[in-house]
Amino acid sequence: MRIARVCRQRGHDIHVYTMQWEGEVDPSVELHLMTAKGWQNHTRSRHFANQVKSQLEKEHFDLVIGFNKMPHLDLYYAADVCYVARIQEQRGFFNRLLPRYRQLAAFEQAVFARGKTTEIMLISSQQQPGFVNFYQTENERFHLLPPGIAKDRIAPANAAEIRIDMRRSYQMSDDDILLLMVGSGFKTKGLDRAIRGFATIPTKLKQRSHLFVIGQDNPRPFMKLAKQLGVDHQLHFLGGRPDVPNFMLAADLLLHPAYHENTGTVLLEAIVSGLPVLTVDSCGYAHYVREAKAGVVLKSPFQQAEFTEELQKMILSKERTDWQQNGLAFAKRADIYSMPEKTADLIEYVGRKRVST
Repeated sequence: MRIARVCRQRGHDIHVYTMQWEGEVDPSVELHLMTAKGWQNHTRSRHFANQVKSQLEKEHFDLVIGFNKMPHLDLYYAADVCYVARIQEQRGFFNRLLPRYRQLAAFEQAVFARGKTTEIMLISSQQQPGFVNFYQTENERFHLLPPGIAKDRIAPANAAEIRIDMRRSYQMSDDDILLLMVGSGFKTKGLDRAIRGFATIPTKLKQRSHLFVIGQDNPRPFMKLAKQLGVDHQLHFLGGRPDVPNFMLAADLLLHPAYHENTGTVLLEAIVSGLPVLTVDSCGYAHYVREAKAGVVLKSPFQQAEFTEELQKMILSKERTDWQQNGLAFAKRADIYSMPEKTADLIEYVGRKRVST
């Protein structure tokens, strides 16, 4: 929607085709809700794609931009890693015989196969090798976008007051340790890794520590793990929240030991809010933590003992103030906010190129 609003400000008419819209309809777009048939996601996706194809044949839009992999796109916003690569790495041969795999692989091929004309917008440089390896996609079709962090994530002038107020609302003193995880999909984000690390810190330190988890997912298996490890009373699931920036100001460390993460926008949001980060190099945006000198990035393959050791060090480290200040300085100098504008530039460039040919 941030991209759409920039395009609308530049005078373009925006039509959105989707199977679902949550919240108020944005007045900057003309919304088309499509009723897709099917019991499973991949069958609904196929029906949706067929409906969109019919609409495109009628409307003759100047440019078609997709945020899901599907045929007939001029531009694709690649928010996901290569599906075929991930399945071959993580699943067995029989998964590749299923209708779901065949459908999603065909949609991916419609975008990335060599000889296709769809231009590809990447949000992480880590994505490109996977697609090139499986589809021999031409390098000139890839366009790397800068991150698009909203500037309201930057620590405000009254950050210290917000920190105090947030901690008071949860009966926490400034001496208590607040560890934070943010993101839906708890398994992918490595919440089990964080709980295991949290459970093994020294008892005296653990007694004044809390792990807050913000995001939508089923907490039950993780509460069960926390109970087995004796830290269930210090693990707090807060669900989805609109005030994540305030929690970042209240916290002492952001934990993000993800199993795989295309980007990890939350890493940048933590950096610019002055919250030190402990993460892993499998996250696409982990390099920003190193560049900003705003925390610690662990190398792959992940080792639980190494994570636990580094977590204890960071909690007690006198460098926390340095990491905080480094992050705030990075927020002022880095080009990490311009993704919607740069994307709109690319959309207009591709549009002019399509018209001229």
